[in-house]
Amino acid sequence: MAEQTAPPESIGATGVLSAGPPGAVAPDAPPQRPDKPDAAVVRDALGVGIAVGLSGFAFGVTAAGSGLSLLQICALSLLVFTGASQFALVGALAAGGNPYTAAAGAFFLGVRNAFYGLRLSQLLALPRAVRPFAAHWVIDETTAVTVAQPTRRAARIGFTVTGLTLYVLWNLTTLVGAMGAEALGDTDVWGLDAASPAVFLALLAPMLKSTTERVTAALAVLLALTLLPVLPAGVPVLLSALAAPVVLFLMGRRKKGPGAAAQEERAIQKDTAAQKKATEKTATTEKKETTEKKGGRDS
Repeated sequence: MAEQTAPPESIGATGVLSAGPPGAVAPDAPPQRPDKPDAAVVRDALGVGIAVGLSGFAFGVTAAGSGLSLLQICALSLLVFTGASQFALVGALAAGGNPYTAAAGAFFLGVRNAFYGLRLSQLLALPRAVRPFAAHWVIDETTAVTVAQPTRRAARIGFTVTGLTLYVLWNLTTLVGAMGAEALGDTDVWGLDAASPAVFLALLAPMLKSTTERVTAALAVLLALTLLPVLPAGVPVLLSALAAPVVLFLMGRRKKGPGAAAQEERAIQKDTAAQKKATEKTATTEKKETTEKKGGRDS
C-alpha cells in the first residue's frame, strides 16, 4: 500500500477526505454523513466476508477439477488470495490454455488491487509496520466495504473484519472443496465455477454509476465474449482491458466537439501562413542588403 504523506483525520462523504485540520470542513466539500455505529460496520463486514468466503468451496472444487494438487490449491488461496485471479488461472488451465498465458491473465486481473491500495492507504492511514500485512487483504470486497464507511474508524473496522473473515473462510472452504471434489463427481454439472464471477459482478454492478463506466464494462464484456471462441483461454480477458483506453479516447474526441477538428486545422493553417510570411520577409531583407552592398562596391 502506498505511503501517505499527510494523513487526513476525518472522512466526509464516501471516500472524500477533509483537507483541513481535524473537524474542519472545506467550503466546497459535500455534506458529511453521520457517524456509523461500530456494530453496524461489523454487521455489514461480516455479511460480505461470510457470503464471499463461502464461495471458496467453489474454487476448491473447480481447481481440483482442473488438475491441481491439494497443496497447489491451498497455496493459491493462502498466497494469492484474490478470487477473480484464482478462478481465471484455473479456468484457463482447465480449458487447456498455456500456463504462462493463464498466469498472465491472472496477474493482470490482480493488478487492479494495486490501485485499490493507493486509495485505501489514504482512507486507513495504517502504521508503516502493518501495511505489508494489510496489503494482502486489499481485494474487491475489503475495498467495497472500506470506501463505503463515513469515518476512518469505521473504515478500519470494516477493512479488518471483512479481511479477516474472508481470509479465514476462503481458505477453509477452499480446503474443503478441494478435498471433496471427488465426491461431487463431474464439477461442470454443478456450475460452481460461476460462483465467484457472480459474486464479483454483484460487487461491481453498484460501482458502475457513470455512463463512461457502464460503457467500458459493456465493451469489455463484448470483447471477451467475441474473442473467446477464436483465441486461447486467458487471452480474451487480457484483450478486454483495451475497452478502457478505447472508451477514454472516444470520450476525449467527443468532448472536443465536431468543430474542434476544424478549429485545429485553421490554427495550423494560420501558423503555416505566418511562417511563410516571415520566411518571405527574411528573404526580401537579405536580397535588399545584398543589393545595397553590391551598389556600394560599384560606386
